[in-house]
Amino acid sequence: MAATEILNRVDTVRAPQARIAPQTEKPSLIGLLREDMAKALVEKGVPERQVKMRVSQLWHWLYVRGVSDFDEMLNVSKDMREMLKQHFTIARPEIVEEQTSGDGTRKWLLRFPARGAGRPVEIETVYIPEEGRGTLCISSQVGCTLTCSFCHTGTQKLVRNLTAEEILAQLLLARDRLGDFPERDTPQGAIVPAEGRKITNIVMMGMGEPLYNFEEVKTALLIASDGEGLSLSKRRITLSTSGIVPEIYRTGEEIGVMLAISLHAVRDDLRDMLVPINKKYPLKELMDACRAYPGLSNARRITFEYVMLKDVNDSLEDAKELIKLLRGVPAKINLIPFNPWPGTNYQCSDWEQIEKFADFINQAGYASPIRTPRGRDILAACGQLKSESERMRKVDRLAFEAMMIANHGED
Repeated sequence: MAATEILNRVDTVRAPQARIAPQTEKPSLIGLLREDMAKALVEKGVPERQVKMRVSQLWHWLYVRGVSDFDEMLNVSKDMREMLKQHFTIARPEIVEEQTSGDGTRKWLLRFPARGAGRPVEIETVYIPEEGRGTLCISSQVGCTLTCSFCHTGTQKLVRNLTAEEILAQLLLARDRLGDFPERDTPQGAIVPAEGRKITNIVMMGMGEPLYNFEEVKTALLIASDGEGLSLSKRRITLSTSGIVPEIYRTGEEIGVMLAISLHAVRDDLRDMLVPINKKYPLKELMDACRAYPGLSNARRITFEYVMLKDVNDSLEDAKELIKLLRGVPAKINLIPFNPWPGTNYQCSDWEQIEKFADFINQAGYASPIRTPRGRDILAACGQLKSESERMRKVDRLAFEAMMIANHGED
């Protein structure tokens, strides 16, 4: 097999072995804050005097050891395990499909119960290994309401919000599949950082607008950053928003993770078209919220995502206006070559123009990395994630370059 064929090969696995959640109405213990888990246990008869200890045990097994079966909780009595199995679940979602790109990027298509949506729903989660780090891109909604004109995900209508359990389940499942829990081996064929954790960073940049699902996202991220469990630093968690201004303030005050803004335009008239939420929260209000974000410093910069669209937002005049717009905000600007998809009217900027744009911003004192294509053969790009019901035919998907936003949060 030629080297180029190896690099461009896509490994697709249908229904890999995984513990699949049964069709049940049992509530999950995953995604409950400690106080809510304690309340759930008391309601099932656990004595008050034991609750704190039981919650501590469960927390450790769920988020440190990563078990998905109550019978694996070896220091929990058999009677207690039977009660837990009778009333609760900790099972993972169903993996419909797992794809591995030639560059190591992995994408999972996951299926969750209907929960009021009329039928089971599907979302996509993407893992990007890099030198010394691994980033997991997590979805917060099934579909999206924002209808950004350049975004493929935005062409799918919102089906429903994901629960805190479903948001966390993406992280737990990815750690399962990458061997990122203690005493779990790295699966054959997984491309991961050579040392330390396989998943070092997470980004809320998958399907949906996280700040339109604020409470569930907040709960999931507080659990993910809990020092006695999954223990991800808040400086390694990035939440990306198109600019829901009131919740940007709340994110800084109540969650405290790193912030990324899907900017894409420096004038209100153009951003109204590219990112329609701008009509409700225009650039001045958005930038005021950014400047007020708690802890903002050169060490805790806001990332501004800027997709490069040919003859739309890629002129040097746009670059000059971008510098003016960000004045006074510790920032990094991620320049994203546009990922084409069937039906779009946009084209990617010429590479020479992207480099000129980046050079101008760099000379003004801002870091402006150009995101390199990742997962190009499995359509794992930001703005290209879609559920099974609306995904492109495979023959079309493989014809288009894809890129996932990585390099967010602290190294």
